[in-house]
Amino acid sequence: MVGRRMRWIAAAAVMMATTACGGGSSTQRVDLHGAGASFPFPLYDRWFKDYSAAHATVRVDYQSVGSGAGITQFTNHTVDFGASDAAMTDEEIAKVDRGVQLVPMTAGSIVLAYNLPALTAPLRLSRRAYTGIFLGTIKKWNDAAIAAANPGVKLPALDITVVHRADSSGTTFVFTQHLSAISPEWKAGPGTSKDPNWPVGVGSKGNEGVTSTIQQTPGALGYVEYGYAKQSNLPMAALENHSGAFVEASTASGQAALAAAQLPENLRLFIPDPDGEDSYPIVTYTWLLLYQHYDNAATSAALKDVVRYALSDGQQVSESMGYIPLPPSVVAADLAALDRVQ
Repeated sequence: MVGRRMRWIAAAAVMMATTACGGGSSTQRVDLHGAGASFPFPLYDRWFKDYSAAHATVRVDYQSVGSGAGITQFTNHTVDFGASDAAMTDEEIAKVDRGVQLVPMTAGSIVLAYNLPALTAPLRLSRRAYTGIFLGTIKKWNDAAIAAANPGVKLPALDITVVHRADSSGTTFVFTQHLSAISPEWKAGPGTSKDPNWPVGVGSKGNEGVTSTIQQTPGALGYVEYGYAKQSNLPMAALENHSGAFVEASTASGQAALAAAQLPENLRLFIPDPDGEDSYPIVTYTWLLLYQHYDNAATSAALKDVVRYALSDGQQVSESMGYIPLPPSVVAADLAALDRVQ
């Protein structure tokens, strides 16, 4: 009797070990860990929670730590996936021995949100004005360069408090890339960087931190992803685009900017100053960073299924959260790219 019981326990232990090693159990729990960009965090958080609610055996933990930290953690293999608004460079990809697959997951606009309670009219900022503000050469809200684009609007004689990111940020990379494209002074000075040497302003961590600082600081102006400003009811300036038109951030103006450029085969595209009268001037894709080779088949299968969900059902909630749904051609390219992930 004891011998039979011991043989049964041994057999059960083998079965449990087989399941734990990926033996095909449909109830195997998979925990996925990711980190990176704060720009898409509200949307990613929604996607991952919705997916886990429908798939009890998969849990996705995503930490909004900024694109720079996300790339570092991904490179160091401390996460299952990373995320960045600045697509990894060839040099960064070469450091990852498991291979890298970039997957653009959504797109969004970077807006200049402000805190001017006494201003009742919408604000317009010319390219000269907002580059001057971030260079520190325009210091007051009633400066002539701002007033010129806002005739009849009473602007306060209030100091401008510039708010920028304090961490290594893909949002900052995209914003400074735009400034470099439209301003020789910016290009020759701070330039394009995830963490530039800012001429002026106060730093806050993440899109969350910049949004909060703007809310709490009368006279503040800062750059944040459109969805953050929208959800926080922060006013956003209409910006002068490449064609000289003043355009507000919206799904339509963001889609117009994306249509101005074709996504290349490597799925890495930046649009620093899009053409088109209807294009919003600061729009970017944001990428998931996946390994091309995973040691654990269950991790790879679960992660690919999460990404497929985000590229299908997940796109339906993008616009309501302030993001731009991916064009069908980009979704098709992403799905093809997933075949390279094993």
